[in-house]
Amino acid sequence: MVNGGSKAIAVFGTASDVGKSVIATALCRIFRDAGIDVAPYKAQNMSNNSGVTPDGFEIGRAQIAQAEAARVVPTADMNPVLLKPNSDTGAQVVLQGKVCSTETAKGYFRDTSLWAAAARESLDRLMRRHELLVIEGAGSCAEMNLYDRDFVNFRTARAAGASVVLVADIDRGGVFAQVVGTLAVIPPEDRVLVKGVIVNRFRGDIELFRDGVRMLEEMAGVPVLGVVPYFRGFSIDAEDAVPLASIVDPAMEPAAGKTGVAAIYFPHISNFTDLSPLEEDTAVELHYLHYPRSLENYSMLVLPGSKNVRGDLDWLLRLGWEERIREFRERGGLIVGLCGGYQILGRSISDQLGVEGEPGTSAGLGLLDCDTVLESEKCLCNASGILDDADGVKCRGYEIHMGRTVLSQGLRPFMRVVTRNGSAVSDTDGAVSGDGKVIGTYFHGIFDEPQVRHRFLSLADPEYRPARHEHGIEESYDRLASHVAAHLDLEKLYSMIGKPFESL
Repeated sequence: MVNGGSKAIAVFGTASDVGKSVIATALCRIFRDAGIDVAPYKAQNMSNNSGVTPDGFEIGRAQIAQAEAARVVPTADMNPVLLKPNSDTGAQVVLQGKVCSTETAKGYFRDTSLWAAAARESLDRLMRRHELLVIEGAGSCAEMNLYDRDFVNFRTARAAGASVVLVADIDRGGVFAQVVGTLAVIPPEDRVLVKGVIVNRFRGDIELFRDGVRMLEEMAGVPVLGVVPYFRGFSIDAEDAVPLASIVDPAMEPAAGKTGVAAIYFPHISNFTDLSPLEEDTAVELHYLHYPRSLENYSMLVLPGSKNVRGDLDWLLRLGWEERIREFRERGGLIVGLCGGYQILGRSISDQLGVEGEPGTSAGLGLLDCDTVLESEKCLCNASGILDDADGVKCRGYEIHMGRTVLSQGLRPFMRVVTRNGSAVSDTDGAVSGDGKVIGTYFHGIFDEPQVRHRFLSLADPEYRPARHEHGIEESYDRLASHVAAHLDLEKLYSMIGKPFESL
């Protein structure tokens, strides 16, 4: 353990998408509400969902959310290694918040000592600065073919002197095999670090699983800290894929009385968490569409971000999406392009430096009279602006892009940018077609602002009516923490970090 008496609790999973990020977020808020100086940490993320820290560094969105839950300022140390896949076999490596290199999977795993050293450096700094760390693992903590190169799970737990909590997802079935199998294959020196199990995403009557808890404890040899029911009142930014609960290529059309929104599911989709507020809006039905279909019953079409813009543009054209998009445009539907989607809506995308693949230039859809050049320098900033309309609606977001888009004469910007990373600026962002029905912007997180989201949805569907009460992010963190805390054995949890529960 690092000097200074810091302690840590590690949240590891029996598999990917078992809810580690959500449990870690809840613990950050639970411990913070108990007066503990807590911060999140994840050594390595593989995700195209990233955000920008206040000092201009890039980390995973999940760690930004966890920092918010812990009421601390997010820093690059909270996610020192970020892998952003831009092909089936390669990824951009962001090291301690800055782009470092582009690696193939084989090249990255050939020698992980550089990445592991940076992760350990960040871990040590955080442990000196904070009383407690909530460490999130990656994927399954028991991928034995990768175990000697895995510096995210048990190697981090050992370095931090952490107590490990194993999270299993009962909703997908096989919870006994998940837990017992994981504990059976990991080495004994790591198995002893596991101090408890959380059974996540339970549906139904928990009383019917009491025998299951007893049996699981007997078979696993560690206590079950709690059985957490499925919770729909909160969603955290997913890491590496559109959430399993999302609706992808459904057979049905949007329900009557709801505003239908379609989002094209690019092969290299990034920052799809931009759409989370639409998914949570009870007046909206959001469908991700991979394959072209009629958009007749949708009011808004979103082209989200992409980590390989020209590659996803080529995919879009090959599948026949262009005809469907133009039909939607002709009937007056609202088309919104976010970051890479904005670039695709323009006339051309030039990548002469090979930033995202083979050098060259691609013709875009031409729905906005603008042209994009991809550059080697990445724009990373938190920003705010004012929409270029009569009401002067204010908005906030963050920019992560390697492109510079130039508007043709007569094409009006989407907004006036007034701050970047806390400093006043006088700039513009995005573009709007003459009739206002095609909009592009580099701002991520723009739908997080209720007033801005309502503006888009009302423009798409005059019948749209927002819900009477929408949960703010702070209220959401509180509700999540209350839900998880109500189903955990808090006395056992606090004993894992050396804190008597009664005194908190």
